[in-house]
Amino acid sequence: MVFETPPKSLGTLDDFWWRWVSDFGAPGPDRGLGGKYLLLPPDYAGPVPEGGFYVAHSRTTRVMILGRSFLENNDPKPAVETIKATAKVYPYEAGGVGTSVAEFLSGKMMLGKVSEPPATVFHEGSGVVVNTIPAGDFGAFELINKVVQQEPATALDPELMGSLAAIGIIKGKEFSPDERMKGILTEAAALANATSRSLFMKPRAADWFYYPGSAWFNFLFVTGSEFETPIPEITREGAKPFPPTGYRTLNGRTAFFYGVTGITPAMAMRVPGIGSQYLFNALDADKNYFDGAKTYKVTLPKGIPEANFWSLTLYDNQTRSMLDTPQRYPRAGSQSYPSPAAEADADGSTTVYLSPTQPAGVKRGNWIQTDPKKGWFAILRLYSPLEPFFTREWRPSEIQVVN
Repeated sequence: MVFETPPKSLGTLDDFWWRWVSDFGAPGPDRGLGGKYLLLPPDYAGPVPEGGFYVAHSRTTRVMILGRSFLENNDPKPAVETIKATAKVYPYEAGGVGTSVAEFLSGKMMLGKVSEPPATVFHEGSGVVVNTIPAGDFGAFELINKVVQQEPATALDPELMGSLAAIGIIKGKEFSPDERMKGILTEAAALANATSRSLFMKPRAADWFYYPGSAWFNFLFVTGSEFETPIPEITREGAKPFPPTGYRTLNGRTAFFYGVTGITPAMAMRVPGIGSQYLFNALDADKNYFDGAKTYKVTLPKGIPEANFWSLTLYDNQTRSMLDTPQRYPRAGSQSYPSPAAEADADGSTTVYLSPTQPAGVKRGNWIQTDPKKGWFAILRLYSPLEPFFTREWRPSEIQVVN
């Protein structure tokens, strides 16, 4: 299929086992100008166009498109209009656009139709309730089986397919465990859910934490986006890759996909001005889990290192979805949409309060509402991060209890 991307976007394509296929937008080959991506299915041996497309191969027959466009002057309308005018998804016509007549005359390619692609249909999702929470019980195995059945048997490595086969999930066969096995799998899912939550909420590996003695962490710098080799150092001479470690950092991969959706090298690179960087935080300054009934504050020093925008967002510990409160938008940031922007203090630093009720004297943009009945964790996002973030010259404060 063909995916035409809008300009000024940032995104990635992952397959149905959450493996990276290609970036698009600023970190991709179109470098933010927009372009045509040709996505080829597993074991594709057919003709490929001479040019005009960025070609990517997927190991699954379906891919997920995860993309972002940016506000202009705190207004989403220009980005929405650009997406609707330029983003397209349609079948690839072999021998059509991208194939010259000379290629046909050489006998290497048949000519295909050249026609306008069908109109892309956009569905309004604002305000629509959608459950995106992965199953944490026996239903998790039913979802895995669904993907195994819809994808080629070779979409996963034999080692992983062997583990699935051992519990009855086999391509082309019905998954129907007896009550004994169903009980074992139900217990296993609960244990896996608790283990994954612990790995994400309270890492033990000291090198996962971004600053010495801090609770802010991002393990992608250590594991890389493939959870195997640390991300390259960037020097004036260029990128300096680390040698392969030869092993998968399974704790890192488990923690990441428990708390985050989608993977791309753009989330794990030290290149200023491109992509995005995240810092996670699940513990206060005293290394205790966050209590939704308490008041906390965090200070971001002057010169927040981003060229696009920054955002601090709170998430529910249980669902890993944004915290659901009457405030609606559990974030503070540099943008004034969809809620007021955070305001800096006289010294240029920005202090954000996190509490069930808005503290006296604190402006709306500098307050994120919490739920007294729920725990939470935070993600600080920097879009188009700048060099002081990578050199660690800039460092946010720990999140401290106020009362």
